[in-house]
Amino acid sequence: MELRLVLTVDDFEQALAFYRDSLGLAELEAWQADRGARVVLLDAGRATLELVNEAQAAMIDEIEVGRRVAGPVRVAFEVDDSEAVGVRLVSAGAERLAEPVTTPWKHRNVRVRAPDGTQLTLFTVVD
Repeated sequence: MELRLVLTVDDFEQALAFYRDSLGLAELEAWQADRGARVVLLDAGRATLELVNEAQAAMIDEIEVGRRVAGPVRVAFEVDDSEAVGVRLVSAGAERLAEPVTTPWKHRNVRVRAPDGTQLTLFTVVD
């Protein structure tokens, strides 16, 4: 009924500011427990699980970045304007891994590495 991706991060405040404030994911719930334990649920819209084999992952990396760079997990967000969101995330501490590209499947993609190390593909469907 729900796919929940859980990221364990070293700098909780930085990650919260990056994903909530810079990327714009709405905060749904937040809890704090003993010993400083914290969790925040952010709304990322509809979730899908995309399975790819190594050849497809290498092809995606080649298209988006020009070389194989992603590990076994890469998070993709559909956004209204991938280039603008990419600029905003770089301003918030992300590392741009490549210039924006239009993929063969008609997406305008931007690849960044978040401050927590997670690779993000920002994509906008183009006509």
